[in-house]
Amino acid sequence: MRAIHVGLLGLGTVGSGVIKIIEDHQDNLMHQVGCPIKVKKILVQDTEKHRQIYVDKALLTTDVNEVIQDPEIDVVIEVMGGVEETRIHLLNALKAKKHIVTANKDLMAVYGSELLSVATENGCDLFYEASVAGGIPILRSLVDGLASDRITKMMGIVNGTTNFILTKMSKYGSAYKEVLKEAQDLGYAEADPTADVEGLDAARKMAILARLGFSMNVDLEDVNVKGISQVTDDDISYSKRLGYTMKLIGIAQSEHGKVEVSVEPTLLPDYHPLASVNNEYNAVYVYGEAVGETMFYGPGAGSLPTATAVVSDLVAVMKNMRLEVNGRSAFAPQYEKQLKSAQDIYAQHFLRIHVQDQVGAFAKITSLFSDKGVSFEKILQLPLKNSNLAEIVIVTHKASNHDFEEILQKLHDLEVVSELKSTYRVEGNGAQ
Repeated sequence: MRAIHVGLLGLGTVGSGVIKIIEDHQDNLMHQVGCPIKVKKILVQDTEKHRQIYVDKALLTTDVNEVIQDPEIDVVIEVMGGVEETRIHLLNALKAKKHIVTANKDLMAVYGSELLSVATENGCDLFYEASVAGGIPILRSLVDGLASDRITKMMGIVNGTTNFILTKMSKYGSAYKEVLKEAQDLGYAEADPTADVEGLDAARKMAILARLGFSMNVDLEDVNVKGISQVTDDDISYSKRLGYTMKLIGIAQSEHGKVEVSVEPTLLPDYHPLASVNNEYNAVYVYGEAVGETMFYGPGAGSLPTATAVVSDLVAVMKNMRLEVNGRSAFAPQYEKQLKSAQDIYAQHFLRIHVQDQVGAFAKITSLFSDKGVSFEKILQLPLKNSNLAEIVIVTHKASNHDFEEILQKLHDLEVVSELKSTYRVEGNGAQ
């Protein structure tokens, strides 16, 4: 029985994991797909570099065309990263009738629609399970396991670096910069952590989830993004005092045909399942009209968890090859993109402000909220030591983003308000 030949673009952490799983699990893979899997060529930057995993040097090449133009290679696995150059490589591979498996969230968030369209035109599969939440099979669950349901909301922790940082800040009272350095030393954060801590990595994943979950062409620029670099010890301390845990949460929600997608530091009640997801772990909460609430939890990164998702996609491609149904798995979006406006997005809000500690100050503040019909769920008021200021911490009931932004602007202009310290979204207090 003819072996399936695989070409690999990249041999870093994930690529090494792919090689290891294919070698170690060959018997199991053969049982599932009925033929052996052989890695025929691997694109690397340096063929002489020392690697943690043994690979026959005859398999290595620095010429991408030796992979994507080889007529014997059936499937190209892309784990090299990058966007623009990688897009060209994958387009050329698809035109050469190669099936694609990729772990590249950056690429799929920006060019996913184009690549899927070209894959369908050429009768090729393009699978990208590993691009979101590492070893958690969330994309396959949306496409297959929940295919009969209508997804209304997805909410989750999809970046392990920020979750590690916020866990340490919350549990041990560590300062942001101190924990960021620890994350870098442990290899969880890059030397330049911007993509993680400013929410860009999570935003790319949420765009992919929203596109699949809502069958709508949601783009990266449609995601409202706020990172964790401005989160302070006081923010976390007050949120804990009020019974909340802070997490960087991605939210994708659909109501009446309109969607909102965001990534921002969010306060969750301590009893919410996502509040107990700590360190580098990821979890995605999915709400369906029929199934109700489900949660997917597991390691969000790492060599073997991510490689497991890659090889699972490879198995799916091979099963399609046996059934001769390749290129039929990508569906055109069912719905035209309609995004919610600020008036359509409702949420609870946490607000921390410094005000003049004088009679009538709080009444002036509350009048701004009551004018917009926004009520309070929780309030803390504390004097600030060695000053004539007081600190007020408020959690509102649900209000539209439009009204809340107007309130913030009026608070900023109010003479009794010294400073707006911070504001965060609050989720999970009640029924969706």
